[in-house]
Amino acid sequence: MGHTGVMATIFTSIMNGDIPGSFVWADDVCTAFATIEPHTAGHVLVVSREEVDSFTDADDALLAHLISVAKIIGNVQKTVFDAPRAGLAIEGFGVPHLHLHVMPLQDGKELDHSSLRSDVPMEEINAAMEKIRGGLREAGYANKVPAVR
Repeated sequence: MGHTGVMATIFTSIMNGDIPGSFVWADDVCTAFATIEPHTAGHVLVVSREEVDSFTDADDALLAHLISVAKIIGNVQKTVFDAPRAGLAIEGFGVPHLHLHVMPLQDGKELDHSSLRSDVPMEEINAAMEKIRGGLREAGYANKVPAVR
């Protein structure tokens, strides 16, 4: 299913700890961590550990797992960011490694590419991730919340 290249994707490097990442979720199948170009505060990427290029290449069990994790995180985002909706986007143009964008939304315009921000300080991103980690712990998923490193 996945591609077998010598070059690991940037997401694999983040998951392996070679590149710093602000994680909110980790299990045997996927991780979730902050994007450094968020559309909204609390925007995370749910990333398969397996290097699958696109959601259309993923097997159904993998895709179902990623969606279920995205749903859990989305519900927490709605709570901790007081958002009426959680948004989900899968496009995969930036990195050829299956990832789901999950973000708290006040309105649909925030999904537009023009709302993407590349100037958010890491302190702000980390604070948003800490809110999500706290919400996940409160929701009973402490065993999936990795220690901050």
